Amino acid sequence: MTTTVMVLGAGFGGLELASTLSERLAGEVDVTLVDQHDAFVFGFSKLEVLFGHQNAEQVRILYSEIRTPGVEFRQERVLAIDPRTRHVVTDAAVYDPDFVVVALGADYDFAATPGFAEGGFEYYTVAGAERLRDELAAFRGGRVMLAVLSIPFKCPPAPYEAILLLHDRLVARGIREGSNLHLVSPQPSPIPVSPQASAALERAMAERGIGYTKRHRIHGIDPDARVAQFKDHDEPYDLFIGIPTHRVPDVLVEAGLARDGWVAVDPVTLQTPYAGVYAIGDCAETGIPKAGTFAESAAHVVADGIVRSIRGAGGLASGGTGLCYLEFGHGDVGRVDVDFHADGGPTAPLLGPSPAYADEKAEFGAVRRARWFGA
Repeated sequence: MTTTVMVLGAGFGGLELASTLSERLAGEVDVTLVDQHDAFVFGFSKLEVLFGHQNAEQVRILYSEIRTPGVEFRQERVLAIDPRTRHVVTDAAVYDPDFVVVALGADYDFAATPGFAEGGFEYYTVAGAERLRDELAAFRGGRVMLAVLSIPFKCPPAPYEAILLLHDRLVARGIREGSNLHLVSPQPSPIPVSPQASAALERAMAERGIGYTKRHRIHGIDPDARVAQFKDHDEPYDLFIGIPTHRVPDVLVEAGLARDGWVAVDPVTLQTPYAGVYAIGDCAETGIPKAGTFAESAAHVVADGIVRSIRGAGGLASGGTGLCYLEFGHGDVGRVDVDFHADGGPTAPLLGPSPAYADEKAEFGAVRRARWFGA
């Protein structure tokens, strides 16, 4: 009798886990992969949409393309989870698998910052990237503020990439001299785990005359007055772009899985307090930043755990590794290789930036598309 595994969420973590289980436990497991959406989009593709290099349809990879042996994709929305019994209810069916892996990611709380939903722009959704793309096309210069509205948030380099690429766009349009760019973040540095990458990004912003305010948070915006509200003062803007507040999906709160905002897991096994129930990716609290390649690394840990449960033997990956590609503008891309469990503490050296890593970034996406979708 085959073991049943239900993976809730088909992002980096869910897709990699399904593929890995198919490879390592062929014929021994049946994997049901569930996602409420019909297509996957790489996070970095939203920058392609934002700056008009691709349209929304071009960046969508349909889940119907999945041809992984032993894996069945179902487009369904998860309505309820009982972690004690591993009982899952969706809008189409009920399930009682042997293992449940929660990989539902993080939702966006646009209302968490007063005024943002009414008068701000974002590019963390495809629809938001399209809307901001159109707004930038009509922009004629002025004060642009890009703010990280809360931490943690997905893809720590994304705000810095966007402001550098926006600089290039305004230069190309001949309106950079008439514009002021300002990035605001509550973090102490762009990528805290990598002093080298942080210094390079800060240097790149300074060279381009981009203002950078760290360790500060914007508490709201007034769309009518066009001012951003700090704790002790207001600052004007003409265009406000925000990285929205992230929160755990409501269904995980209702299931009792979320503690202190995110799903609590064992840092070694990534199992929740409930037997046979794991959590990976952006919804889980592991002490590691929220990014696709870290979810991918976590998938290998959980795959090892499931293999060990079925076969009674086997090692366990350490997890905590990943890489990030950083867009510096001018066609230059850097790469940061991160290992949070390295001997002596986390390591995250910066390679580049150079045009060569732009090609490598494209290959990174192509390899994963082929692995997960067979295309």
